[in-house]
Formats: sequence, C-alpha cells, structure tokens
Amino acid sequence: MPAVTIQQGPRDVELKRKLIEKVTDAFVEIYRIPAETVMVFIEETPTDSFGVGGKLAADK
Repeated sequence: MPAVTIQQGPRDVELKRKLIEKVTDAFVEIYRIPAETVMVFIEETPTDSFGVGGKLAADK
C-alpha cells in the first residue's frame, strides 16, 4: 500500500481533492494497483511558519 505525503502551504479544499485524485491516478496507472490501496496525506504548514528564498512565505 503506497503512502504519499505532500508538504505544502494552505490550499483550497477543491485543489486538494484534485491533487489527491491525480496522485492516486498516477500510482494506479504506473504500478497497476487498485486506487483503494493508495493513501495520500497532505500536511499543510501556515505561511507564517516557513520561508522561501530567504523570505517568510506570509510576506509574499
């Protein structure tokens, strides 16, 4: 049973639905396994808790 963890900043729930669907589809296509065996976890970090390019993400 594959388990995928995606770390990101906050996103809209509809975007997360689409992302989980596409990641699952990729495993189904490439590994030829049932979709029910693919677990996708999304870990969201608030934008005031990480930085990119030397800047706090909340400041962008």
